[in-house]
Amino acid sequence: MKSIVNTSASFEEGVKKINWVRSHMPVLQKIEQKFIEEKPFQGLSIALSIHMEAKTANLAYVLSQGGADVYATGSNVLSTQDDVAYALSTMGVTVCAIHGVDDATYKNHLKAVLSCHPHIVIDDGGDLIDLLAEECKEYSDRLIGGCEETTTGILRLKARERDGSLPCAMFAVNDAKCKHYYDNKYGTGQSVMTAIMDTTNLVVAGKTVVVAGYGWCGKGVAMRAAGMGANVIVTEIDPFKALDATMNGFRVMTMEEASKIGDIFITVTGCKDVITIDHMRNMKDGAILCNAGHFDCEVSVKDLKEHSIITPYEVRNNIVEYLISTYSGASSIYLLAEGRLVNLASGDGHPSEIMDMSFAVQAMTSYYLATHVNEHPMTPHLFAVPDSIDDEIGKIKLETLNLNIDKLTEDQEKYLNSYSV
Repeated sequence: MKSIVNTSASFEEGVKKINWVRSHMPVLQKIEQKFIEEKPFQGLSIALSIHMEAKTANLAYVLSQGGADVYATGSNVLSTQDDVAYALSTMGVTVCAIHGVDDATYKNHLKAVLSCHPHIVIDDGGDLIDLLAEECKEYSDRLIGGCEETTTGILRLKARERDGSLPCAMFAVNDAKCKHYYDNKYGTGQSVMTAIMDTTNLVVAGKTVVVAGYGWCGKGVAMRAAGMGANVIVTEIDPFKALDATMNGFRVMTMEEASKIGDIFITVTGCKDVITIDHMRNMKDGAILCNAGHFDCEVSVKDLKEHSIITPYEVRNNIVEYLISTYSGASSIYLLAEGRLVNLASGDGHPSEIMDMSFAVQAMTSYYLATHVNEHPMTPHLFAVPDSIDDEIGKIKLETLNLNIDKLTEDQEKYLNSYSV
């Protein structure tokens, strides 16, 4: 199968981007050396669907260095960087990804990647697994297992596990310590605020920022917004997360209340219709809406389009203005990145050093599948990432930072174990 990429994009720029992140992902560098020596994926095909930008390209390349035939596509039509996709397609990876295609073409790219009859699937949001469970069952004949990167994807996998339609064993990479402690909190917090600032070129300090959802990602966004001088409001459905936000110094209220006073709204929930026309009619003139969850359903774009009293138009790259009749007149409301994942559709995503750890978990769970499954076949089930993988990556990361930590003495271990159940 040939790659499907935009060959009019700048190949040289793509190479520069990939080389830059490779030099800032030292954990994957060490794993790459291990893969080169052992070739754990020799004879195996890996289908990968992750936001097609430079850090993802590095992961795909590292897997190919381990002997895998890697077939890669994006996981969002606006996050694909054409120059990176083109450059990666010359590095021994089959790439099917073009920026800005329609949903049907995006789906065809997913199917094209799956046509390799993968042994291992690396997913971001659950699109590949959905197709393997429904429309592309014929491509699942060689499946060993896979791993899922996101909170949203994990929710979709749990639903499939409940109804018995999960096609293979999957590792919940999102729940690994090396992933959600750092990627979800520090990666999301920094990349979302960077994308908003770069897209709008507006000041954050002094504005009221409403963060919908106070999971790990929401915590990161709220923390970074507050650190930049914003007045942060958190909306939640979970009483304990709401209490956590309160104890961290944030105001907590309903979206109905927050919609009347917010300047910037950021959804980070994984649910749909978090902000609807009922909330929009409360908003002040100039309110900015964006989404930091995986799918473009948290802010109701449908409501914006249906109720705008002007034809929506792009006032700045990745910013569309809508005019909504409100309870006090009419307000211009600005939507960033079409309501899609703002930090990738309007930015470069998480910092390289953060994704170094997340993609290390993807790489090592894939290694686990390739080297253990013949001896220990895994049934279709959502598995936790083994602690041994988390611990190994954590130790490598400390080494790359030249950091040392204490170790328990034999007496301390005996003392602690004496209280274990």
